[in-house]
Amino acid sequence: MRKSLPIFITSLILSYFPNVACAESSNLNQKVAIDLSQKALQSDLAYKITESLTVEVGPRLAGSPENAVAVAWAEAKLTSLGFDKVYKEPVVVPVWQRGEASAKVISPYPQNLVLTALGGSVATPKEGLTAKIARFDTLDALKHASKKNVAGKIVFIDQKTERFKTGAGYGKSVAGRVNGAIEAAKLGAVAIVIRSIGTDHDRLAHTGMMHYDDKVAKIPAAALSNPDADLLNAMLTRTDDVTLQLTLTPKSQGTTATYNVIGEFTGASKPDEIVLLGAHLDSWDEGTGAIDDASGVAIVTAAAKLIGELPQRPARTIRVVLFAAEEIGMIGGKAYVERHKDEMAKHYIAAESDFGADRIYRADLKVAASVFNEAQALLTSLTAIGVELGDNNARGGSEVSLLPAQGVPVASLRQNGQDYFDYHHTPNDTLDKVDPAALAQNVAVYAQFAYLMAQSELVLRPLK
Repeated sequence: MRKSLPIFITSLILSYFPNVACAESSNLNQKVAIDLSQKALQSDLAYKITESLTVEVGPRLAGSPENAVAVAWAEAKLTSLGFDKVYKEPVVVPVWQRGEASAKVISPYPQNLVLTALGGSVATPKEGLTAKIARFDTLDALKHASKKNVAGKIVFIDQKTERFKTGAGYGKSVAGRVNGAIEAAKLGAVAIVIRSIGTDHDRLAHTGMMHYDDKVAKIPAAALSNPDADLLNAMLTRTDDVTLQLTLTPKSQGTTATYNVIGEFTGASKPDEIVLLGAHLDSWDEGTGAIDDASGVAIVTAAAKLIGELPQRPARTIRVVLFAAEEIGMIGGKAYVERHKDEMAKHYIAAESDFGADRIYRADLKVAASVFNEAQALLTSLTAIGVELGDNNARGGSEVSLLPAQGVPVASLRQNGQDYFDYHHTPNDTLDKVDPAALAQNVAVYAQFAYLMAQSELVLRPLK
């Protein structure tokens, strides 16, 4: 059995042979990372946090009373977990209430439809509105339509969302949700309905944020459940003359203050340098926000907690940022960048968990090309828990995607999103969709990543 040298002899040797010191340090960091991973895989902390947020708070739309409860919950939770610093930073957000939504085909085949208002939509007249449907395959097709075929009608964008592990199908179809009302209004439409941006077959509609242009009339906007989009489309294959009655009652009520909630474990030797782990605290109001994004809140919080429990803290500070108002335009992320703009040079690297609760399968980076291979090599221990080492084209996820423009290196710890858009922004976003074992694997990945980056001696900048 090999015996360790006395500590004073080891220290003397390392002082004279820095390459040996570097190797010893690297080996020790890897050992700590592996120990963190093993603890994470055996822990149910992340699941308990996810359960706590979804049960004790539930839906938490930015600007709502429930969101204020979530802020208080987050402060209390981070404090109870022993973070060295817990604080919040104000963010001004619009207040929007969903109200009721109903639709039915008046002719030629009278049937009720299931739909929901898109986030930020204006209301229909109190009595609703009735008009014929003008169908388009995509937003681009609508843009090229003639006004005479759209004016006075309800536009229907019927683009299906394709299923991908990466979630790439969402990117292909979401533009219709975001900008459809603007383009339809330009052509004189009185309202717009879209096929839900989702991969499910449930008779539940997917909400999500949409935009208006102050130079263009604001028209009501809603999403149909996918089965009801199929039903409407089948009617339109029989006749072009389909009339829909639509009633939406959302309200906009000015602005209010909410908060980014932040917790830190202070670094041992470089406390002013930051490894940022992000997630967003708000959710849509249809489900309980379990996979979007209570699970992300839990993953980054539990990972930081494991690091904070180490007998020896890593060099850099681990900062957990629970962002406000991601769902309505990454308002909390933008506020964070503005508030911390003079501190951006001290952000060593950042990553965000906001793609559900399934397992992480790949780790991508966005660092200086000259050190990419070395940075990637630091994360080799991730391969033991099913994570492949990826490329140098990471975005970082949601709010963290704003940071590379500020020169901040980022990582994308990619989760399997094969089923994510079955539940995204629907009443089906509930705790039963979270697998505790998969959640623990996420914590293991984030804990290793954060610790190894907090100890890294690499210079990760400039990004180009």
